[in-house]
Amino acid sequence: MGSLPLPESAINGADADDVFRPLDPDDVRSYLHKAVDLVADYLQSVESLPVLPSVEPGYLRHLLNPSPPTSSAPFDVAMKELRDSVLPGMTHWASPDFFAFFPATNSAAAIAGDLIASAMNTVGFTWQSAPAATELESLTLDWLAHLLRLPPPFMSSSSPGGGVILGTTSEAMLVTLVAARDAALHRTGGMSRLAVYASDQTHSAFFKVCRLAGIDAANVRAIPTSAGTSYALDAMALRCRMEEDAGAGLVPTYVCATVGTTSTNAVDPVGAIADVAAIFNAWVHVDAAYAGAACICPEFRHHLAAVERADSISMSPHKWLLTCLDCTCLWVRDTRRLTDSLETKPEYLRNDVTDSGDVTDIKDMQVGVGHRFRGLKLWMVRRTYGAAKLQQHVRSDVAMAKMFEESVRADERFEVVVPRNFALVCFRIRVWGDDMTEEDADEASRELMGRLNRTGKVFIAHTVVGGRFVLRFAVGSTLQEERHVRGAWELIRKTTGEILHGRQA
Repeated sequence: MGSLPLPESAINGADADDVFRPLDPDDVRSYLHKAVDLVADYLQSVESLPVLPSVEPGYLRHLLNPSPPTSSAPFDVAMKELRDSVLPGMTHWASPDFFAFFPATNSAAAIAGDLIASAMNTVGFTWQSAPAATELESLTLDWLAHLLRLPPPFMSSSSPGGGVILGTTSEAMLVTLVAARDAALHRTGGMSRLAVYASDQTHSAFFKVCRLAGIDAANVRAIPTSAGTSYALDAMALRCRMEEDAGAGLVPTYVCATVGTTSTNAVDPVGAIADVAAIFNAWVHVDAAYAGAACICPEFRHHLAAVERADSISMSPHKWLLTCLDCTCLWVRDTRRLTDSLETKPEYLRNDVTDSGDVTDIKDMQVGVGHRFRGLKLWMVRRTYGAAKLQQHVRSDVAMAKMFEESVRADERFEVVVPRNFALVCFRIRVWGDDMTEEDADEASRELMGRLNRTGKVFIAHTVVGGRFVLRFAVGSTLQEERHVRGAWELIRKTTGEILHGRQA
């Protein structure tokens, strides 16, 4: 049997300087020092950068070599191209003038934790493959559950409950929906009979994961909401639809309740929804991706009232708890309901600890097998800042949003579309003058958003509520201070004056 010949230098040790050592200690230290300097300089200067870049699709291919490199280059070359070509094309979520979507918060502790986790490069699919990483994740989830005052059944210290840190809310929805689907199939048989429910304000991820889980699109129910319920899911409407489906031979299987919807921060009544779901033995999942963070403050905890009636709950510290993407925490009352659907036992992953039943392997609570050490950055944030500073951070953002809302209400050219929840203000230009229609107000609001974003001084996003075009002003970027919110409001006032004056001219 033949073999590949080795170069003579590899045999006699010649040309040792040419040996490729991707983790050479001197290189690691040098590269990371330069990267850390770039990060620190970036965060210090990001306020001066346009929030939205003025680039066109495909711009980067004109700046960087379209052909892949075949030979090595000094690390400084990559750093220069990063500064000169990549950074100018970034939308700066870290900017204190970023008010779009929901914030992507960060902190020194989280960045440090993520860096260390990346260096360790742990692949934690089983307890044996990463004992400390598995146990630190479990401990940190219990810490956060305690801060949220989740009931004991959701904690790993109270078997069979527990949790897992996933990448996104979509994954949390998917794994719980798959578990609910399989439980329903065991009772009934037949995918075509399963029906699932959410409000029409539920994040679009829900409808995507329904497709991934094989739920018939004809049986995915988006219950209409209205201003009368502040765009929250109405439990009576939900019950009527579930009864109608059950009467038609369908099996109500899963309900997604949201605490803090994307469009307006509406809060669905978890207790009332759980009451209805219990009639049909349907799984209740609570999506508290953004607003769940606020519930670490006692004054907001009522939004999670009756969460003990839910089967699962998820929230994303990367949105509002100073922990960089990606980090979504999922808790379930009974981890066995996940592992029954997601467990895999190939021979090459068999080990005594897993076989003992004393641990739950993370691979059996998620879509994939490999698992990043996300728990380290969340633990670093909780250990470094403690509850008091995290609560201070949330309360400061809410106070700034309240200040902005008061400014909007004081200006008769605007209306607040829904009462503010947490740190999101939904507003629009109102009908102004005898000749202006609601459609004109929509168009003026759209023009306002476009003009603001083109300045590069702020970035805001929109939604449609009750058929009307609405601007969303989300406070919470980590570097944001009151002066940034006031500056944004002054720009909004000035630009609106120009728009309305132009329409009257």
